[in-house]
Amino acid sequence: MTWYFTEDAAAFRAAAADLLAAEAARNTAVLTLMDSAGRLGWWAEPDGRVTGALAVSPPREPSFGAVTMAAARALVFPAGEEPTVVRGETAAVEAFAEATGRPWTAIVRMRLFRLGELVPPDPAPAGRPRVAGEADIPFLSAWAREFALDIGEDPTGRDFTGHVTERVVDGRLVLWEAPDGRPVSMACVSPTIEGQARVHLVYTPRAERGRGYAAGVTEAVSRAARDGGASQVLLFTDLANPTSNALYQRLGYRPVTDHLGVEFTAPGD
Repeated sequence: MTWYFTEDAAAFRAAAADLLAAEAARNTAVLTLMDSAGRLGWWAEPDGRVTGALAVSPPREPSFGAVTMAAARALVFPAGEEPTVVRGETAAVEAFAEATGRPWTAIVRMRLFRLGELVPPDPAPAGRPRVAGEADIPFLSAWAREFALDIGEDPTGRDFTGHVTERVVDGRLVLWEAPDGRPVSMACVSPTIEGQARVHLVYTPRAERGRGYAAGVTEAVSRAARDGGASQVLLFTDLANPTSNALYQRLGYRPVTDHLGVEFTAPGD
């Protein structure tokens, strides 16, 4: 049993194809990151079956997909390349972190949800959805910065224009408009890979909250993902936010697995 690593996304796809297809939901982060990751890895059993996958984003942040406990415990990075942050399913991340012997702290606890039967919000919010256009990019970039702040990230020095523009050009970012035409909420969906797509970047400015706009735009983008061919529509919620967890479950999302992000508080030996 061993880990293999590559910087070649095509080689990774070929090696881990069966696992990625069979466990698309549990591998959603890896599927999303694999074309931009600095490094990709897979864990092979003695019979050649691949039972673990990960993607390492710069600078040194692995995201686990479906990973066995044995694979998590056996994962070792070269000296000087030890990760600063690791994310993935809770049990696997804890097994890896404990095996390193390094001190660590939990920075976020998430829950992965999968859409069952889509249930429109009741009562329906006032207004309507529309696909974002290029003219919307300036204020959407500002909203993306505010979203980052809301989820505890530090946006200092980051320009969100490219991040937003890619999603707008692809037609993957949806707005909710109030009856007077003002954009009041947004949500985005990832490209569909292995039949799965993930809703993200759900944001409503503070002044517009409490009116059901997030429910309206999430329902709209989830429906668009389904209509676009995604057999599995996924999203992550922060377990510290009971409001969003309750909202998504009312829309028909059901829990899949719990996820954990940890930060190592001392360098590797």
